[in-house]
Amino acid sequence: MAGKPLGVAQIGTGAIALANHLPGVQVSQQGEMVALCDVNQAALQQAFTATGIEKVYTDYRKLLQDPAVDAVIIATPNRFHKEIALAAIAAGKHVMCEKPIALNYADALEMYQAAEKAGVCHMTAFTYRFVPAMRYMKHLIDSGYIGQPYHFRVNRLQDWGDRSMGWRQSMELAGSGELGDMLSHRLDYGHFLIGPITRLVASTRNIITVRHDASGQAFPSDVDDWVAALAEFENGTTGNFESTKLAPGRGEGGKSQDYCEVNGSEGSLIYYLGQPNVLQVAKRGGQLAPVAVPEEFLKVPGSPRDPHQGDPLQIFRYDQDFEFIQAIAEGRPCQPSFFDGMRVQAVMDAIQQSDREKRWVDVPGLGSN
Repeated sequence: MAGKPLGVAQIGTGAIALANHLPGVQVSQQGEMVALCDVNQAALQQAFTATGIEKVYTDYRKLLQDPAVDAVIIATPNRFHKEIALAAIAAGKHVMCEKPIALNYADALEMYQAAEKAGVCHMTAFTYRFVPAMRYMKHLIDSGYIGQPYHFRVNRLQDWGDRSMGWRQSMELAGSGELGDMLSHRLDYGHFLIGPITRLVASTRNIITVRHDASGQAFPSDVDDWVAALAEFENGTTGNFESTKLAPGRGEGGKSQDYCEVNGSEGSLIYYLGQPNVLQVAKRGGQLAPVAVPEEFLKVPGSPRDPHQGDPLQIFRYDQDFEFIQAIAEGRPCQPSFFDGMRVQAVMDAIQQSDREKRWVDVPGLGSN
């Protein structure tokens, strides 16, 4: 892209924006964060203090009228993703949206189709696709290193106790709990590494119905705290998924349990988020052993950041914002796109249906992007 940098605006300036998106945009030499927007004045002030970005809005509609804004990153409560994304698309803005991109599959489909029709770049913030070990795992599977995949299993185990999660503990605002918050990423692992999920049976539990803030004030919680599913992939691979925030001793964040294993006819691969630059690898008849991720997988191609500088559990997250800006600059689709967000939403809907009806459920066939 020649000329001035791409103007990016952040809609929703909470913790994810401050930790991931604002510094991530700074990595790119072809993009610049030019505006901030949040209905929460305290969050907006905090983001302004952290960045010094002077253009601030409390109404995203006014922000979308700003000619300096070419693209937006949406990091609001899930309930507002669709309306903001559709407004941005109608205004001709490129859009990255935090996951899950919608409250249901029908809304996600509408967002994907609108973005495609408008010809704008669209991206779902499946951050963990950019972990070096996950990218290397993808390469090894695609190259046939483990042969025919047989089994895929993931778990995300954290220890949050009864701590308040704000809007994330409201079904009205979030659409789900652990399912959309953490398992959505792991569903994307399955699509990324193996392919489409075709059918599943699942269960969820709302175990903590009242959560407390730091002062001890109680707030109702009507979302799932635990979710698990058995699944079948289109290519015959079996799937096993589990996620919870009620696993005492597991901690939270990047140092908690985030595990992904794929077993195939010729070998196995194991990924732990806590070791983002290492894979556990075994060939048939051998023993699992750690293998360092090769240098070329430590960051996305073209990124100017030094993969050896900074906390490895944090710096990979900046690559998703670099990818967003780079895809716009090069006039190509973003990876992962709204199609990937829509595909995960279809599985999430199937999980909720299976839990309600206590049976196996087929996932809508979406084809390929």
